[in-house]
Amino acid sequence: MSPSPLLARPGAVAAGGPDSGVALHYGQPAQEQRALEAGQGVVDLSHLGVVTVTGPDRLSWLNTLSTQLLLDLAPGQSGELLLLDPHGRIEHAAAVADDGERSWLVTEAGHVGGLVDFLERMRFMLRVEVADVTGRTAVVGTYADAWQAVAATPGHVLTWRDPWPATAPGGTSYGPPDAEHPGRDLHRALGLVDRARLAETVDATGLRLAGTWAWEALRVEAWRPRLGREVDDRAIPHELDWLRTGVHLEKGCYRGQETVARVYNLGRPPRRLVMLHLDGSEHLTPEPGARVLHGDRDVGVVTTVVRHAELGPLALALVKRSLPADAQLVVDDIAAAQEIIVPVSGEAVGRPVERPGAELRRRPRG
Repeated sequence: MSPSPLLARPGAVAAGGPDSGVALHYGQPAQEQRALEAGQGVVDLSHLGVVTVTGPDRLSWLNTLSTQLLLDLAPGQSGELLLLDPHGRIEHAAAVADDGERSWLVTEAGHVGGLVDFLERMRFMLRVEVADVTGRTAVVGTYADAWQAVAATPGHVLTWRDPWPATAPGGTSYGPPDAEHPGRDLHRALGLVDRARLAETVDATGLRLAGTWAWEALRVEAWRPRLGREVDDRAIPHELDWLRTGVHLEKGCYRGQETVARVYNLGRPPRRLVMLHLDGSEHLTPEPGARVLHGDRDVGVVTTVVRHAELGPLALALVKRSLPADAQLVVDDIAAAQEIIVPVSGEAVGRPVERPGAELRRRPRG
């Protein structure tokens, strides 16, 4: 996909990594973040991939393949799904919405080809058609009520409203209750628009154009996991608190379900997501991929680094679950204090007190 035409706007600085092709900021990242948070900004996310699934079997088919219960997904309703490997590790993640005729999936640019290939392999004889429509459909992002300004434009196709961090029906949480979650007031949305009218659509909203610096800063504040950042080749949903919105624990079988159920029932996922407050006195920040150290021990890896307008330098990191909550950490010689997302105990809300059936395996005393 070619770079966004919005990169030609005054002050635009190109982003890198998984956000290549759009602007990191337009000269004032702190002001852009504040505009976004206030519902007065819009972010160019046209580098993201968009896939459609059409046909009368589309919802039942996606329901069978994914972690999410989609049988009753109503037109206009938003959700998200994960596709796992046989060992329960995350391979794909997508925002999902249906318009009554087709299901729309939004995912990372680097994963759209793999997602389409996987879906094509799983079609069999079902009445479904899969299409990569990234070339004609672009994505923009908003917070608060700004999605309504996008929806009012002629180029608007569909709106996906992020369910995070409210625990979805059938889901569970590892972090704090919904009402105490730091993302509870950060309501974000993705607007799907006609790619040929992207610049026209953004201008028609009357919103301030912001870059991915601001978008990512608010995502980290909300502890929101991202496929292109937090997911590596061994990540499972429990480590990222992604059972909140991405997994339905009571639906039928899907690939990787045994791991999801086992780790939920037993607790103690191998790793846990944390937010790191980084010492900003040196005006330096680590890069994603930097190792997290506890003394001389390598205890994890940084996945996302941002500069938040109010909270300063922050990072998300995956660390060993057993790492003490009060451990003093260092990343690239920068002191880092962890804020707990997934607890050290590794126990989710509603986890059985003991493994189901354990009482049947106990030896009688006497």
